[in-house]
Amino acid sequence: MTAKDIKFKEEARQKILKGVQVLASAVKITLGPKGRNVIIDKSFGAPHITKDGVTVAKEIELEDKHENMGVQMVKEVANKTADTAGDGTTTATILAEAIYSEGLRLVAAGASPISLKKGIEKGVIAIIESLSTMTKDIKDQKELIQIATISANNDKEIGEIIAKTMEKVGKDGTITVEDGKGFETTSDVVEGMNFDRGYLSAYFITNPETQEAILENAFVLIYDKKIAAMK
Repeated sequence: MTAKDIKFKEEARQKILKGVQVLASAVKITLGPKGRNVIIDKSFGAPHITKDGVTVAKEIELEDKHENMGVQMVKEVANKTADTAGDGTTTATILAEAIYSEGLRLVAAGASPISLKKGIEKGVIAIIESLSTMTKDIKDQKELIQIATISANNDKEIGEIIAKTMEKVGKDGTITVEDGKGFETTSDVVEGMNFDRGYLSAYFITNPETQEAILENAFVLIYDKKIAAMK
């Protein structure tokens, strides 16, 4: 059996905090319309330049396994935010760092971790209620273009294309972005419903020769949320 390197109390908390801070420092600079780009080195090909928080987070791994635990926890925050809301991963990362950092400070001062957790949960409820009173519906295409342009890193041409596409497919429609084969950015609208196809795991294959998964008299689950894991 491999020997375990066990950390306790403040030493363990500080190790995790360092990992949280490393990831948050790399991600937070991408926040907002004036956020900056991050360059990610690749083993093959040119470096990848991105302003997407969750993309940056996925690339970060630390050699110290205890510090890397902090990285993995915040990655989970970013991934769950992306799955639930589709955006806001950078904001979620910054909030996670702030909550953990301030939580450690209060615990070191003698506060109860359980009481802190309950307080955070009550605070979340209050914030959500407050935010719901501040939201407003988009009234016209001009506002839709503004939002789409910000999401497209202030590229007005892409923002206008996205806004026009949104008008056609509606708020519940699905928009998929693919690399184009020409020099122009275009939008094609396909009528009907869209389903992700294929099997989630190779263990579902019923015919190894054709690599197909064929199920007869199978049950079909219709669910209005994204299923991100098999558990």
